[in-house]
Amino acid sequence: MTQIDKGTINYRDEVYRKLIHLTSLSIPVVYYFITMELALKILIPLTIISVILDFGRYLFPKMGDFFYFIFGFLLREHERDHKKRNLNGATYVLISAVVGVLIFPKVFFVTAFAVLIISDSSAALVGRKWGKHKFIFKSLEGTLAFFISACIVVLLSPKINGSFTEYFIGFVAAAIGAIAENISYGWADDNLSIPLAIGFVMWGLYLLFLPNLTLVLKNVPV
Repeated sequence: MTQIDKGTINYRDEVYRKLIHLTSLSIPVVYYFITMELALKILIPLTIISVILDFGRYLFPKMGDFFYFIFGFLLREHERDHKKRNLNGATYVLISAVVGVLIFPKVFFVTAFAVLIISDSSAALVGRKWGKHKFIFKSLEGTLAFFISACIVVLLSPKINGSFTEYFIGFVAAAIGAIAENISYGWADDNLSIPLAIGFVMWGLYLLFLPNLTLVLKNVPV
């Protein structure tokens, strides 16, 4: 663990946490093939259950004991704070998914959420293992790992017409996502800030550079 990246669980448990995090890649993959309505019918109940369990561990000691027995080794210090009663990262992932599906056209959501899952994991693992140079609030190495992996996601994610401009927009959004991951520490959960930052940047740049595509994004079968 490096001081730069401020990890609060040991590196082995960080790896386990990120492996579980990677299972959330199923959200954008499945959403690619189904409608928004069906996605929300699946995500909203799961999110409600997760929020209830998350707050339940603070309110009911027996539930908390069971929760910590199963998942305690994966939780960061701020996720165990019974005074602040913070939600854990998995709950934020589900909240983020619901918000993203509601707000963004599918092509934006799939890209933004895939970047969250893959690049956030890359940044954490690389930053904690090899992070030596401070960059803003975390490490340069971790932020670069985020950006590089995010660019790979952009190359593979769905596009409307596959133009160079679409890829350029994706790369810019990837850079903004990397900064969002870096600066979110201490004031926002990056499971929410990353996809929102990427999604809104993509939307703004599509409006600026590809306004004709933006008008029909909601109806594009991607």
